[in-house]
Amino acid sequence: MKCLRKLYGTCMGAAALILTSPVAAQTTTQASTSFPVYSSEAAGSDFDPAKIAALEARMKKFVEDGDAKGIATLLVKDGKVISHMQAGLRRVSDNAPITEDTIYRIYSMTKPVTGVALMTLFEQGKFSLDDPISKFIPEFENLTVVKSVEADGSFEVEPLNRQPTMRELMSHTAGFAYGLYGDDPSNKMFKEKQILGSADMKSFIDAVAKVPLMSQPGERWFYSASVDIQGAIVERLSGQSFGEYLQMTIFDPLDMDDTGFYVPEADYDRFSGVYGYHPVTKEFGRVPFPQVAFKKSTVKMESGGGGLVATLDDYARFCQMLANGGELNGKQIIKPETLKLMRTNVLKENQKVNIAGTLTPAAMEYLGFGLDFGTIKNDGSGKVPHGDGTYFWGGAAGTWFWVDPVNNLYFIGMIQRFPQNGPPTDFRGISGKMVYDALTDK
Repeated sequence: MKCLRKLYGTCMGAAALILTSPVAAQTTTQASTSFPVYSSEAAGSDFDPAKIAALEARMKKFVEDGDAKGIATLLVKDGKVISHMQAGLRRVSDNAPITEDTIYRIYSMTKPVTGVALMTLFEQGKFSLDDPISKFIPEFENLTVVKSVEADGSFEVEPLNRQPTMRELMSHTAGFAYGLYGDDPSNKMFKEKQILGSADMKSFIDAVAKVPLMSQPGERWFYSASVDIQGAIVERLSGQSFGEYLQMTIFDPLDMDDTGFYVPEADYDRFSGVYGYHPVTKEFGRVPFPQVAFKKSTVKMESGGGGLVATLDDYARFCQMLANGGELNGKQIIKPETLKLMRTNVLKENQKVNIAGTLTPAAMEYLGFGLDFGTIKNDGSGKVPHGDGTYFWGGAAGTWFWVDPVNNLYFIGMIQRFPQNGPPTDFRGISGKMVYDALTDK
């Protein structure tokens, strides 16, 4: 068991271990020491202690109101824990509480991890952002594009105007679909062929190659399967399985011992249940399907777009590395200039982010997108509390995070609930407003 103290102390991880596919979260037996207990004194002069207490009380209220079964949040500024809270249950059947070492499905919060991994290969000179994707995925050389759609659902395709680039792949502007939403022909094909459930990377790439792009490369932003494609490119450029490369390049150096593509049986008691809204009971109930089990027997492809599980501790180490400019405890994962490239908006004026993890549509006016990170634009109007250039993302089960370089802080929220059909609850917006309201040094 690990503790958040490892973020800021000298606790060292075990020797690097390369695992066969799929990679699991490593089973650990080390006993936790003491978890950093937040007190009003920890806020120092940068935060109002009473407002931090109000933030924590509001996060707990999400559980009391039935918006989440359990929650854990973390606020860190200048490398110091300002606030940590946890409340509620990880498992309802036996009232098992959320604990320091609870493991969560982070789904699309996998994407920034994948992006960092791919950009380490960029730093090695393995590709440039202007390279065509087909240079590394030749199966994509003859992609087509949906040209028109008839009322009966039939459609016409046209050839590519040009090959989509790696920059477009990493910014969701290459034209790929996803199959998570949308009734257009491309997304319908993703759903009908169950492409996201592919058995392995090769079958995934082969299937994607047969689906026409939604639009010509560079025309529009659409949240897509591009980060799963990036996982395949990592494999081809590194000569390792995707999971092995993540383990060697990110998880081992950052001591992210509980992060992987499935939960080992020895650690399964720590794994949170995930809950969905029931329209009859009007409550969140446990989702029983094998797709959410994240057991070795239920995981197929190592998904770069949404396949990881992690603890709050582990993702905090990843965020602290980002906040430090790509380094943690003497381990340089990625160069500061590469990270700056990733967190800089690359979208054109006519390209709009139309879905953004757990953000509400009202926030989209201030959103941009870099390379596997969403970005936030603060124009000084006061409508956005975050520092200009804050970067972020979220996960399908409600997890969320942001890193604010201007104020040198980050926030992580962990819940496990699918929001579909349930009452809207703006976890990210509420936490963001309260964090910056509590910040006195801005």
